[in-house]
Amino acid sequence: MVDENKICFIICANDETQLQECILYLSLLHVPKGCETDLIIVRDAVSMAAGYNEGMAASDAKYKIYLHQDTFIVESLFLDKVLELFRGDEGIGMVGIIGIEQLPGDGIMWHGKRCGNFYRLEELLEKGVDDVEQQRSGSREVEAVDGFLMATQYDIPWREDIFCGWDFYDISQCMEFRRAGYRIVVPGQKENWVIHCCESPSLWHYEENRHIFLKEYQEIGDRGQ
Repeated sequence: MVDENKICFIICANDETQLQECILYLSLLHVPKGCETDLIIVRDAVSMAAGYNEGMAASDAKYKIYLHQDTFIVESLFLDKVLELFRGDEGIGMVGIIGIEQLPGDGIMWHGKRCGNFYRLEELLEKGVDDVEQQRSGSREVEAVDGFLMATQYDIPWREDIFCGWDFYDISQCMEFRRAGYRIVVPGQKENWVIHCCESPSLWHYEENRHIFLKEYQEIGDRGQ
């Protein structure tokens, strides 16, 4: 039985310091009237998709927020704003912070123009490294969002059957939501809702998973031909 008034945060963790800081920010969020929150921490996951499936299966919450341990939500009314989007439109299946309207044919999100808003180092902005078009108001439908924060109001299995490790689980899940007929949006953020303290990612299995992604979702791979 799904609890329509419960919001569950699901985190795959392997760094206790980052995790505790993430949890501290979660504890400061305003909880909408009539709602309750829950937290599921998955340790020692064999992959992000597997860990998120484990967390999803363990929760009866209608609303689930999958986030990285180094993602810190600084907008105190974050939950109110996300619920307003979901409850205002049953066709919205997922909300993200950074997204892209159409994935490039190579499947690499940052090879296209992304949209949204989150804290970024000023020195990157000054050097012109930043490629995010700021979404200040309203909301924008996108094809995929970045996995550092993905909020959902429906449960669809993560593709642990084909993705190992920590790459492409996020845009794969976006494609699964779209296949199910749901829309994905990035909300306008006048001020930054989130700080993402991302370190340099490990790309050990990146190319392997990229080719798996393009084979499974041929509609994306066909764009590169």
